[in-house]
Amino acid sequence: MLRRLYDWTMALAARKTAEAWLAVIAFVESSVFLVPADVLFIPMVLARRDRAWRYAAVATATSVAGGVLGWYLGHYAYEAIAKPILAFYGRLDDFEALRSSSTRDAVLLMLVTSGVAHLPPIKVVTILSGAAGVDLWLFVASAVLARGARFFFLAWLLNRYGVPIRTFIEGRLGWIAAGVAGALVVLYVALRIA
Repeated sequence: MLRRLYDWTMALAARKTAEAWLAVIAFVESSVFLVPADVLFIPMVLARRDRAWRYAAVATATSVAGGVLGWYLGHYAYEAIAKPILAFYGRLDDFEALRSSSTRDAVLLMLVTSGVAHLPPIKVVTILSGAAGVDLWLFVASAVLARGARFFFLAWLLNRYGVPIRTFIEGRLGWIAAGVAGALVVLYVALRIA
């Protein structure tokens, strides 16, 4: 199922309506969808490098809007909607453990790391942010910074280096993003200890 979903998302990049699809995918990825918007974003930017910044702005704005939906699901509809979504993806037990043990600062840190590196998945953190009662405006500001950093950095790489960087991004971006997320965690811990 996941492979068919991935292939379907990739096929959207070739359509004239690709930008609208990018907005839809980025929106639902942040609250309920399994496939990251990068799958559509990367081929779109490579096909139209002159629109890299526009695509990054669309992906950032709609991803943040989708995150707000996730926040609302966690805050106002956890039992009725969010819990079944998390159970469907097999993330309910992990979510409940995070929910019971996370402080507001830890949730914000997870929002940044998931926005940059998908660790943990963004949809889990947006719902957790609402369920944990993170201030909505602080959530939005953090999401804009994290998701914007990811999409605009990818746009810069793809715009500057083109097709040759695609293999590098697809093969190593997860590791690079995880390294950045790890560095953010270390910085957070160092600041808390100091």
